[in-house]
Parts: sequence; C-alpha cells; structure tokens
Amino acid sequence: MLTMEEFLMIRDLYNQGLNISQIAQITGFDRKTVRKYLSARTPPSPQPRTGTSSKLDPFKEYIQQRISDHPLSAARIYREIREQGFTGKYTIVKDYIRTIRPSKSVPAVFRYETEPGVQAQVDWAECGHLDVDGQRRKLYCFSMILGHSRMRYMVFTLSTNVYTLIQCHIDAFEYFGGYTEEILYDNIKTVILKRAIRAGDHQWNPKFGDFFQHHGFIPRLCRPYCPQTKGKIENSIGYMKRDFLLGGTFSSLDDMNRQLLQWCNRVNAEPHGTTHEIPFDRLQRENLKSMAGIPAYRLRREERRKISREAYISYLGNRYSVPYRYAGREAILELHDDRMIVRVGTEIICSHTVVPGHARIVREKEHFSGLLAEAMRCNAQSGAASRPLFRMIEPEVEHRPLSVYEGLSGEVRQ
Repeated sequence: MLTMEEFLMIRDLYNQGLNISQIAQITGFDRKTVRKYLSARTPPSPQPRTGTSSKLDPFKEYIQQRISDHPLSAARIYREIREQGFTGKYTIVKDYIRTIRPSKSVPAVFRYETEPGVQAQVDWAECGHLDVDGQRRKLYCFSMILGHSRMRYMVFTLSTNVYTLIQCHIDAFEYFGGYTEEILYDNIKTVILKRAIRAGDHQWNPKFGDFFQHHGFIPRLCRPYCPQTKGKIENSIGYMKRDFLLGGTFSSLDDMNRQLLQWCNRVNAEPHGTTHEIPFDRLQRENLKSMAGIPAYRLRREERRKISREAYISYLGNRYSVPYRYAGREAILELHDDRMIVRVGTEIICSHTVVPGHARIVREKEHFSGLLAEAMRCNAQSGAASRPLFRMIEPEVEHRPLSVYEGLSGEVRQ
C-alpha cells in the first residue's frame, strides 16, 4: 500500500502530462498500481477485521500441520482442502499461508570495499523520452562511480553507442581528475562482442578496445546473474532518479545536464550514506591515474554513406553536398566533434560543419561548378548520337502508259 506522499507524487506526475507508463518507469511502481491510485481520490486505508468466522477456519489446523511438515505451495494446499470440501477462494488460502509460513533467512551479502584507485563502475539507465527537433527520442543516463570515494559523475545522452560511451568516459575522467586501474561493466556490445571463459580470450569491441588500451586501464565484466557485483552504481542511479529526476523541470537536454552536474557537485559534497564521509574529501585519497602524461584521445567516428545522384550525403536527418563527380559512389564520414570530413577511398573530397536541426540542406556552390555545362554537353552528344525510333518511307507508285487508262475509259483515239 502506498503512502500519502507516494500517492500525491503519482497524482502530481499525472497532472504534469505524463502517462501511466512514464509514471511507472520513473517511480518504479507497476502500471496497474499507478492506474489504481490515479482513479482513487485517497489511498485506501486498511479495513478493520470483523469477528465473523471464515470458511477457512475448519481447515486451518490441517494447513498448519502440512506447512510445518513440508514447504508446500499455497496452490497445492488449496487443491488439497478443496478435495476436503473447502468452497472459498484461493486468495484466502494464500493470504493465510503467508502469515503462518516460517520466514526464510536471507543470505548475508558481503559488502566489498575497494581500495583507493582500484576500481570504478559504469552503467547506463533509461530515463524516459525527450522531444528533439519534433522527434521522440529515448533519454539515457551514463553513470560512473569511484568505488573507494563514491564520487559520482552522470550525464544524459540520446544514444548509447560506442562513440557516446567513449566520450562519456573522457568527460568523467576530466571531472574526477584521473581514472582507476580497472572499470567494471555490464556485458554490453559497445564494450564486449563475445565473452569467453578466460578474460584473456574475450573479444572486445575494437573501438572501445582502442580506447582502454590508449589509457591503460583494465575493463572488468560483471558476473552473470549477480547484481551485487555492481551494487554501488545501481544504487547511485536509483538515488538520482528519486532525488533529481523525479518531478524536475527542464527546458532542454543541455539544461538537464547543467542541472545534473550541479546535483552531482552537491551530493559529492555531502556525507555518503555508507562511508559517512564526503566523497570530495575521500577523492584526495583515491590515488587516480593522472591524465597529464597521456596524449589526448582523438575520438574519431566513421560512418559509411552512399552519395546520392544529386551529389548529397545524409547525416542525422540533414543533407550535405559533395563534389558532383562523386555522385553514386560510397563515402566514409570521419566525425570529429562538430566537424565532418568526407572521404572516398583514401581521398578527402570535402568537409562540413555538422549543423543542428532536421531536414536542413548544406550546399557548397563550388561542389556543382561545371555541372550545368557538362550536363548540356552530354545532352548534345546524346542527341547527336541517338537513333530515331522509326522512319517514314514514300509509297511506291507504278508507272503505266496513258493508253491503259484510255482503254479503261472506253474511248478510242482517232
């Protein structure tokens, strides 16, 4: 049963225009629960039990004995007492068994505390949707936390591809002032393509492999089906959703990230719930690897495109011109921040500044210089060399002497 605060929070999110699925994703409640409390005016309060007898009373002694002998399921007990004459519902049986079943012991979990500078944890989280240039896009949050100090870094993105992942790492390293010896990841394709029994046989994503080899840190993978392996990062993401994202108001993705960075600075300056120390203070003892002696990593993205017959390529919904003589060929786009270099084979044919928005056309006049003259020349040559589809010929006329026609008219010339 929800508390009054949770009930009012659901109502507030609904009044902000969020639908049931979005509210369920943000709050963690089931959609049925959200729908139930949206239709209710106040949270239902537990009703006092009356002293009336229950249909289950004659069978309680039998149920207690069966449960004490064997850990039978409520469905099994229900079938047995129905054969003995019970006419009530299964829910009554299940609720009663829940009160008498011996509680199971929860296995203790050993909290693993990392030494300074040893390990960080990384994860992605889905955070609803965002309207960008009239399109509905998924919103993700990249999160990295240092295992010893509990320093957090988070940023919202619209993609989880390997290029975004690498850029988020670079930004996190700059925020922390360095990086740990190893970083823990889920089994995601942007990090690893094929997991092997031995770590040395893993098949890493080649682009991410180039990045971690450049910096010299060791990627580690979570054990399958063991969420405790990266509990620090999962707790951090859940806390962010509750303490920052829930009920927040933002004007754009940039505004969201600006406010999120302020939030990270605030929580990193407050005592952590586990260590009871301020993460910024513990950061001084992290002994991170410095980035000072490492050349800046050049994040180079490459994407393949087919040049259209009109001599344009498409990227992120916008069209960019290329020299017309390359129309119809395959090009490689080299993307560096907001710059795009277009290459055909080993030849660089042009470059552009990537523009924001959607359905925009970036046209360079020199890319089409000489195209009209060449087209006219081709048309003239084509017209001169073309053959007609058909030809007309004059009918053949038979030439006869005049006497033939005079004989036909019946006249005789004297």
